[in-house]
Amino acid sequence: MKRKTLFISALVLLALLVTGGILLYRMQAAGEQAVREALVRTHPPTLGPAGAPVHIVEFFDPACETCVKFYPMVKRMMAERREDIRLSVRYAPFHPGSLEVVKALEASRKQGLFWPAMDMLVASHSVWVRNHRASIELAWPFLARTGLDMDRLKADMAAPDVLAAIAQDEADSRTLEVMKTPEFFVNGRPLPSFGWEQLRGLVQEELAATAPRPKATGPGGG
Repeated sequence: MKRKTLFISALVLLALLVTGGILLYRMQAAGEQAVREALVRTHPPTLGPAGAPVHIVEFFDPACETCVKFYPMVKRMMAERREDIRLSVRYAPFHPGSLEVVKALEASRKQGLFWPAMDMLVASHSVWVRNHRASIELAWPFLARTGLDMDRLKADMAAPDVLAAIAQDEADSRTLEVMKTPEFFVNGRPLPSFGWEQLRGLVQEELAATAPRPKATGPGGG
């Protein structure tokens, strides 16, 4: 009887272990799926060809000084390989006041002027960001220089699709555990550590990995 009890207990324990393993596997798979989905959204503003073999996803805060320093460097890197690199910008408004600026950026897309607005805000960053705090009031004159209809822009900042896009980016930043900006993912891979050389190195790795290999020639082939 004692052996039978031990045998049954062992079976129960084994069943619990198997069930626990299955649940753990499913949880891990669900987590990996959530990460993949967070990186492949179709709504973000994107620069570069859709078929580029290297896709950089950047979580960006327009009030972030480091983001502003990296922005032209990333664009120069892309210019060197115009057909090979695509950039998607995601919002992570961590700084005080950044959310209103992000709303203006997203609303500028409705007028087809996102990238001019982005370039203008980056160039004028030192004027409308003071003590790490963004001021949309100080940013208005610079945004107006891009040709935006400012009345329409301000109205569009409260549009449901604008707010939904920002909310999705904020949710995805939490899923991906983005704690600071800029945060980069290159073909889904995070930087090994933060820095320009680390970003450039990861891009170069992916470019090399996705480059077409030369066709092998047979014996006597030329």
